[in-house]
Amino acid sequence: MTGDDRAGLERRWLKLTREILPELAAARRFPVRHDHCFQRILLDAACGGRWADHVAGRPAYRRIDTERLAAAVALAERVTAGEADLDRLNIQSLRWRGEPLRPAPSPAHPAPPAAPPRKDRPR
Repeated sequence: MTGDDRAGLERRWLKLTREILPELAAARRFPVRHDHCFQRILLDAACGGRWADHVAGRPAYRRIDTERLAAAVALAERVTAGEADLDRLNIQSLRWRGEPLRPAPSPAHPAPPAAPPRKDRPR
């Protein structure tokens, strides 16, 4: 792969994780909304574990090997196309990191409605 190809891959990575996926987040009910969260999930998946255990330094997309960056970009494209499950990928990323899992509300099991505002009784 040439330097131009690598630069194009990095540009696509940034477009997907900074613009496209965050724009889709609310409509698709993604478990994350911010660019760095998408990057964590996708890089962890491409590395098969915590990306920081496989990549020396930051920003990771500049320092990761081209094969893994290409895998992360391809996975981001699959998420964008609705062909990869971001919820499942996020859960796996959190497990690799030893972080607690919090179930996200789903259409089948929505979060309970908020309590109505309390009205004080006149005295």
